[in-house]
Amino acid sequence: MSDLRVLIVDDEPLAAEGHAAYVRRVPGFDVAGITGTVQETLRVLRSHDVDLILLDLNLPDGNGLDIVRCIRAAGGSTDILTITAAREARLVRSAVGLGVVGYLLKPFTFADLRERLEAYQHYRARLDSSGLTTQRGVDAVFRDLRRPAVGAGLPPKGLAGEMLEQVIAVLREASPAGMSASDVARSLGTSRVTARRYLQYLADEGRVARSQRATGSGRPEVVFTWQE
Repeated sequence: MSDLRVLIVDDEPLAAEGHAAYVRRVPGFDVAGITGTVQETLRVLRSHDVDLILLDLNLPDGNGLDIVRCIRAAGGSTDILTITAAREARLVRSAVGLGVVGYLLKPFTFADLRERLEAYQHYRARLDSSGLTTQRGVDAVFRDLRRPAVGAGLPPKGLAGEMLEQVIAVLREASPAGMSASDVARSLGTSRVTARRYLQYLADEGRVARSQRATGSGRPEVVFTWQE
């Protein structure tokens, strides 16, 4: 899949450039442009193909949701991730009603945005696959988009974010048969107990599936499979 094109919409130049810098740091994404008003954004959208808009709601010539309404009225399907300090319940309800894929409150960290972009990336990849022919496939699409809301992008106390990312990376690259805690421990050079703590956390979050496989000793071994 080619890089996903992102349009940054924010009337504060420094904030907009900061968001663009964050986007460029996430593999698989490309900044298609930066705009600061409703009208400028609509002009850009008429001449550029965009996959995702990072949208501030407080713009000089209107509310950012006006952009979404125009897109939907024209039959457009461009996805929207709101990035705003606006916390009013009515705005959140309106955004959800217009089909935004996420609502990220300022201020936020690079890790916060990266997690949402990666969730969106998995969502798009799954939509382009043939896995939507089952209820499980459809459920997985929505799970991908909801996932960043869990824990606000931070692992629980006692788990290191860097190690968690390494465990996830290993599971994503594993065969469909999955990996045991011992397999993950050997791959990462850590202890089985440590690997199992991270795997159990991911299982509790619904991000990996647990199953059992037979062993030569007769006692089944628990294996973990990434939910893709």
